[in-house]
Amino acid sequence: MPPLLGRRAALALAINERFFYGRAMLALAALIMFASGPGQSHTFGVFLIPLAEELEISHTAISIAYAFATLVAALGLPFVGKAVDRKGVRRVSILIVSAFGAATIAFSAVAGFVLLTLAFGLLRFLGQGSLMLCANNLASQWFDKKRGIALSLTMLGFSASVALHPPIAQWLMEAHGWRMAWIIMGIGTWLLLLPPVLWLLVDRPEELGLAPDGPIGKPKDGDPIASKSEAPATAKAMDEDRSAERGLDLAEARRTDAFWVILVSNSVYSTLATSIFFHQVSIFQAKGLEPGLATSVFSITALTMVVSSLITGHLLDRLPTRPLYASALLSTSLCLVMMSQVQGQLTAIAFAFVFGLSGGAMLAHVAYVWPRFFGRAYLGSILGTSQMGMVIGASLGPIPLGVGYDLLGGYDGSLLALALLPIGCAVAVMSMRIPRIDESGPPPPSTPAT
Repeated sequence: MPPLLGRRAALALAINERFFYGRAMLALAALIMFASGPGQSHTFGVFLIPLAEELEISHTAISIAYAFATLVAALGLPFVGKAVDRKGVRRVSILIVSAFGAATIAFSAVAGFVLLTLAFGLLRFLGQGSLMLCANNLASQWFDKKRGIALSLTMLGFSASVALHPPIAQWLMEAHGWRMAWIIMGIGTWLLLLPPVLWLLVDRPEELGLAPDGPIGKPKDGDPIASKSEAPATAKAMDEDRSAERGLDLAEARRTDAFWVILVSNSVYSTLATSIFFHQVSIFQAKGLEPGLATSVFSITALTMVVSSLITGHLLDRLPTRPLYASALLSTSLCLVMMSQVQGQLTAIAFAFVFGLSGGAMLAHVAYVWPRFFGRAYLGSILGTSQMGMVIGASLGPIPLGVGYDLLGGYDGSLLALALLPIGCAVAVMSMRIPRIDESGPPPPSTPAT
């Protein structure tokens, strides 16, 4: 990896004299995750009823438009991942952020099913897909042994989005109308992301002569940057410093059963989380609850998601991965069952609490498992495929509950049926075998893993 030169490198190294620059990149990754909010289901859900009323489109039609657009958008994510591998997170992020802000503003002009579908597709591809991919890749490149907690901290940005974007969107819509709300969110995205991405983002620690996780010893005299981890003196340390070059490429990863188990499990979670976020306001209203309660419990979900994500990240750095992953999947089933039993304020709060715990646990896993099992070398390509799978899963999310509502007049039966999916995934996770990562050559036979 060639060293980074110029004013941006000088600024990064100056910051690194005070604290490990990876912390700044971690904060930026969380900010990118937060700013993906206008492309996420928890924000779209706030606009579901106004869209249906003004455009005179049924819930099923909106769900189909959302699903189709998300599905098509997912097909481009592997190319984004490959671009990140070749060009770096910064260059790709500049393009994505610029386009995402423009797409958010353009959503204000939707009129009819076709334009709505196109607008959904742009926001899902750029926001839920590409921005989240860039954020997870950035955090994974800067942290190795501390990757679990680092990715959990990155997901705090998503939790903050869950807490803030729905009430902000609701307030903007009530104050200025839903179309102006999208214009304001688009401009806000540019103001929030473009300056730090342009001036601060560094793709990998190796570009600054640093190592993942930061120094493990005191800096050498006369060199505020170098440390034991950055200037290895032993063969083992030198081997660890080459970790950025290690890992299975996408073709090798596809030949392992772990790749497909993880891909399907993450995608199933994305399907179910999207179902809940997209229809939560409508589900609560169908049960006779006020819309204000439906949006207010997002804050409970977000708060518990933060706590759960941090605890799970801490555990992932210390305990076997598979049992934690399977437990997180099972908790998703519990959420769906609890949502079907919501009857009043107390049960709504209980559901929101458990949904946050489950969401935090799952979101800590969905990015962690890829570098954990397949390495950093081709992480962009692998994350691109993973994100494609999750976005395809998300595209399917609104359909079962939307169709169930239109056909059955309620949501409970569909919720209970969907609760079976994570149980099967949990069984597969506990049974899967994962590959060992060699520095070069084809992957050796898979071995049981934790």
